[in-house]
Amino acid sequence: MYRNLTADEVSALTAAGCMAEDWNQVFVADPFVPSRVRDCSFSGTVYLGAMDDGFATHGDLRLPRGLFRSALDNCTVGARVALHNVRMLSRYRVGDDCLLFNVDEMTCGTDYAWLEPMNECGGRRILPFGGMRVGDAYLWARYRDRQRLMEALERMTLQALQQPQCAYGHIGDACVIKNSKELHNVHIASSAEAPTHVSGCVILADGVVGYGCTLEDGCMARRFLLGENVHLEFGVRLNDTVVGDNSTIARCEVGCSIIFPAHEQHHNNSFLIAALVMGQSNLAAGSTIGSNHNGRTADNEIAAGRGFWPGLCCSLKHSSRFASYCLLAKGAYPAELDISLPFALVSNNEAKGQLEVMPAYWWMYNMYALNRNEKKFAKRDKRVYKFQHIEFTPLAPDTAEEIVCGRELLRHWTEQAYLASQGSDGKIVVTAPGMEKGKRRVVITKAAQGYSAYEEMLVYYAMQTLLADRAEGDRTMPDAARYEGPREVCWENIGGQLIARGDLEHMMADIEEGRLTSWEQVHGRFDTLWQQYPDQKRRHAYQLLCMLAGVKTLSADQWSQYLTRYDELCHYVAEQVRVTREKDEQNPFRRMTYRNDAEMQAVLG
Repeated sequence: MYRNLTADEVSALTAAGCMAEDWNQVFVADPFVPSRVRDCSFSGTVYLGAMDDGFATHGDLRLPRGLFRSALDNCTVGARVALHNVRMLSRYRVGDDCLLFNVDEMTCGTDYAWLEPMNECGGRRILPFGGMRVGDAYLWARYRDRQRLMEALERMTLQALQQPQCAYGHIGDACVIKNSKELHNVHIASSAEAPTHVSGCVILADGVVGYGCTLEDGCMARRFLLGENVHLEFGVRLNDTVVGDNSTIARCEVGCSIIFPAHEQHHNNSFLIAALVMGQSNLAAGSTIGSNHNGRTADNEIAAGRGFWPGLCCSLKHSSRFASYCLLAKGAYPAELDISLPFALVSNNEAKGQLEVMPAYWWMYNMYALNRNEKKFAKRDKRVYKFQHIEFTPLAPDTAEEIVCGRELLRHWTEQAYLASQGSDGKIVVTAPGMEKGKRRVVITKAAQGYSAYEEMLVYYAMQTLLADRAEGDRTMPDAARYEGPREVCWENIGGQLIARGDLEHMMADIEEGRLTSWEQVHGRFDTLWQQYPDQKRRHAYQLLCMLAGVKTLSADQWSQYLTRYDELCHYVAEQVRVTREKDEQNPFRRMTYRNDAEMQAVLG
């Protein structure tokens, strides 16, 4: 494929201002167009792909293909590349149809770039590689107590890094890099179908960029892993962090974190340090999640289930833990938190000196947002390859089991409050010990309503799951023989993919015992489990209905009752979506900036 330059070609290149340490170490593929190589220097061994007389375009930028005013050292450049004003390109493999314009430095060394996510002390360090999924990173960082697993994962990673398609110093096909400062030890996945764009004074070091990413406007990232379709922009500073697919982070600082897919963080004074956030999350302006040392060592960890949403100017203490879909009202939370109720509203009531938690808040008062989330996440999923499997539905086996536990906690706390109120004339106040460190009380607001709402959510989830993917009008009873049995109560969120605890344990044992010996095989197991997941989810939904009914197998009458209940819940959901959305439509303060309804409709839709 490659050949040495002819004497005439060397003369033409020299006349065009080019120079080489040794022209015999410059190899080219045909067709080679000497007139498309000007003012370049070559050192070490350099391979140049096929050229033509066409142009590369990106937006308004249009440049002739070829190599112009650039220095190349020990690198391989693909076919039909436009490489202009790259002051140093060293030890990189550049794919076909790439555009590199005005880049100060692109170098690659021989050292591996370990990153330290979730914990500032480095006790969860991992080594990213090209093709690594967010679930891989979490698996490696999470189960540190399994020494044989850790050794196997490191061994598999070092093997993967020996493959050119996984190693650093790789720029995929159709990648655009322009007006950037430094790219050192970086692997950038890119293809014609899912091109990656880097532009605007970007600095990248020691990390992996997934397919279809956009990094621009002065962002800086060191020791990182980005999933597919990630956007870093407007001066974000990122270090020792894994960012999941379909996420956007801007104008802020993020360090030592693992963030699952569909995360949004846009505002200047937000930052996130030493944290695990399981995606479908949003950090409002001023949120301080971490870096507020309350001990004499480095910060510990904050862990939040998917749907985590701290409001404006929230400040949290390490260590804290949050169930799925926790919404935190604005406030400086003075102590560590352990919020075990999902879909809850958490408020710091300074006037009363107490923490207040309202269970099932999303279901009772924020149905529009809950309904919108699933559609929003699916609509924003612009990935082409979708290597990382993701459960977008808010009500799924993991959140359903959290609701089951939440109902039991509410029942227990209410019983305790009732017993404590005997002999007094006071109102029963349900409190939740253990949700906050310290002596002040944690009050559960609307406990009875939350308990009932949790049951409605379970029925809605189970029936929606059992009736999904059926032909229209098919409401026949599920085959009990297919779905009966013990319910799987433990589900692990591995980078966005929900896996039954038993299946995960089996997979980790297979890695430890040498039955899975490469990341390709591990990914194959993830793919197999994802194919099995819909049926596992239906089985879980059926068994959940049996649990609620107090039976092992549903009767025809019970199924009919659940169908009726589901129809009622569907009407309730639709009505609550309308009601919660209507609050905004009819709010006079939201309408007052518009001249009339027509202008408001034109602007907001």
